[in-house]
Amino acid sequence: MSSDIDPIVLNLIYVATGGLMTLFFMWMGCKLFSHIVSFNIPEKLAEGNLAVGMMIAGMFIGIGTALGLVIGLGLN
Repeated sequence: MSSDIDPIVLNLIYVATGGLMTLFFMWMGCKLFSHIVSFNIPEKLAEGNLAVGMMIAGMFIGIGTALGLVIGLGLN
């Protein structure tokens, strides 16, 4: 199936799918983590708590890196 599709179009499909997957998993990770911790993440961010902001940024970077590696290595 994939040999019938132009490689440029196939790569664009991979990029779009990977981007959507990354956004979904980042959203799910934030929601899941928000249920685990004993404080309200959006409330703490609104108060300007830098530690919570750095925690969320680290989580997004980790999820994005992991999904990027999985998608990138799956392009063989």
